Amino acid sequence: MGQPNSDNHTLKDSKTKIQPPQMYKVFIHNDDYTTMDFVVHILETIFGKSPIEASRIMLNVHNDGIGVCGIYHFEVAETKIAAVHAIAEQYEFPLRCSMEEA
Repeated sequence: MGQPNSDNHTLKDSKTKIQPPQMYKVFIHNDDYTTMDFVVHILETIFGKSPIEASRIMLNVHNDGIGVCGIYHFEVAETKIAAVHAIAEQYEFPLRCSMEEA
């Protein structure tokens, strides 16, 4: 058995850098009808926030009109927003979320 022929087999250095996926901030928006308790519930169940953190975000939403729920990859952000809208609709609240590039 001979040695493999490696004369014409070279690896080229790749200068292509793999970029990390774009991240998106998910926001929850204030309205005049959704209760504070419901917003806290959403933040705890969908966004995995602790009761203290959920209350802090809810107060930001109440006082500033908007609050950041988290930063996620596009598909995760989109799924969380859809879940918020579905649960809010089920409970007949007009609660809305949005996202933007982080």
